[in-house]
Amino acid sequence: MYARSITIMGDPERLDEGIAYVRDEVMPAITALDGCVGLSMLVDSGNGECIVTSSWETEETMRASDVHLAPMRRRGGEIMGGPPEVAEWEVAVMHRAHVAPAGSCCRVTWMRLNHTDVDRGIAIYRAAMLPEMESIEGFCSASLLVDRKAGRACNTTTYDSREALEASRERSWTIRDAGIRDAGVDVLDVVECDLALAHLRLPELV
Repeated sequence: MYARSITIMGDPERLDEGIAYVRDEVMPAITALDGCVGLSMLVDSGNGECIVTSSWETEETMRASDVHLAPMRRRGGEIMGGPPEVAEWEVAVMHRAHVAPAGSCCRVTWMRLNHTDVDRGIAIYRAAMLPEMESIEGFCSASLLVDRKAGRACNTTTYDSREALEASRERSWTIRDAGIRDAGVDVLDVVECDLALAHLRLPELV
């Protein structure tokens, strides 16, 4: 499985218009394409950041979709007031305890791998970090995306409410600190977002 993420640092006052555009125009178009498994949208109403992620059955179908989606991506940037940044990923891990309800929130951690043993890092995430994250109250799901060529990774953990997300911070930092030491990665950024659209129908990959 593969994923493409589009990150836009936009105008907070334009977020509602951006959500409507992705929901009403982008999502029907993208999910009709060959190989598309679904789409999600995360938003930070405080700073205007949004992350739209589409999932794909194969790398080939993801790449083939770009000719159709590039114009919509540009339009989304115009609506939200910021240039879209594109990243393509391999879906290394996906675990869902239950479907995210309305009001769910996510913590997204961007990482840089400082060694070439990506598979070792994935194994540590799967065997050591994921069980610990799942034990946190309010946990819905977690995914790990990797870009082997660029040496980057992205972990997204979803909780069933803003309160659960906030309550998880200290424990999550402890789990993450232990994991990144063992896996040999550097944390580049951490963002917390509302889950505006939850239609990323990735299968279980653990």
